Amino acid sequence: MIVMDLQVDNFMALKNFHMNMSYPKKIVGSQLEEHLAGVPSFRYKKIVILMGGNATGKTSIGRIMMMIFNFMDKKIYNGLTDMICDKSKQASFSIDFVGNRNVLYRVEAAFMPPQGEDYQSTDINVNVRSVSIGKKDSYKTCIERLEQEKEHAQSSYIEELEKIEGLSWSFEYPSDYLGANKTTYHNYTEKNLKIMELILQTLDPAIIKVEKSDEIENTFIIRYTQFSVIVQNGEILNPKVLSSGTRSGIEVAEMLASILEDKFGFYYCDEKFSYIHSEVEKAILSLMIEGLDDNGQLFFTTHNTDILDLPLPKHSFVFLKKDITDTEQPIKCISASTLLKRSTDSVKNAVENDLFSISPNITKLYEIETMYQG
Repeated sequence: MIVMDLQVDNFMALKNFHMNMSYPKKIVGSQLEEHLAGVPSFRYKKIVILMGGNATGKTSIGRIMMMIFNFMDKKIYNGLTDMICDKSKQASFSIDFVGNRNVLYRVEAAFMPPQGEDYQSTDINVNVRSVSIGKKDSYKTCIERLEQEKEHAQSSYIEELEKIEGLSWSFEYPSDYLGANKTTYHNYTEKNLKIMELILQTLDPAIIKVEKSDEIENTFIIRYTQFSVIVQNGEILNPKVLSSGTRSGIEVAEMLASILEDKFGFYYCDEKFSYIHSEVEKAILSLMIEGLDDNGQLFFTTHNTDILDLPLPKHSFVFLKKDITDTEQPIKCISASTLLKRSTDSVKNAVENDLFSISPNITKLYEIETMYQG
């Protein structure tokens, strides 16, 4: 599954928000193969590094995308309607994505203001269009054909969503979002547990071994010299003995294992490295990118500017900016490639010089000093 375009209006803090994941021409010297397998002109951003200050929408974008995917898959709308900011106004989204059969979908949905307290199915209008992707197609040519399709009579939103095939995704959020003692759980194979062991030993050299429990189902054990930590059905039973970085490492290892197994097509990794050393984050991200399937895609949010040193195309870096004075579009995304045109331009230098205007405003903090000096 590959997300090509996302437009969101009136969900959480996002109004008239737009982010596009296509790019116009092949990048000379790029180490990434960023095109649909067997379709060299259908180019997409294989890795999207989202950066920005606090409260600029990095987590919100992921949560909304996850709810859109759940809506398309399970046909349940409550998760999305709970995120609508102003329920007295229409909320909408549009998403272009490629399924697993080289089909480009466009799903447009509008949520009308409810007549009562709660939204009803009659308040939701959904339109699904799709075109097959040919071997010589680009995203642009597919969109042109998609937009030439005749309008069809609106059916129920459930019938519209039944037209979609090929959904596959994985989201990882900070532990304080899911619960400090919970991890994303899946079956642990011998290879997965070895990945877990190597990552956790990197984060904590005191760990001797990670192994599957022979006595308790769906359980693995992190062994130290004098004690052990049990993780059962994704729950860390004695989490206080683990450092914050080690707890995060468990979830990071699970996502890396999923990528290396090609378990999903789309991945969203949101600030899982807050407690992990910068060099370790860079190394694991490199493994994630290298392990992506031919038609895989990874969204990765971080505050770590050392990530800018990775040899990635400039269009991989997307910066989120929040402007509360702009009531029409308070959160914007800026791709580094829109401002940095020359091959010699440095993304890291641009960020350090605040070319994208994303540095936090710290003037209010100095008011604290004024208070005590006064």
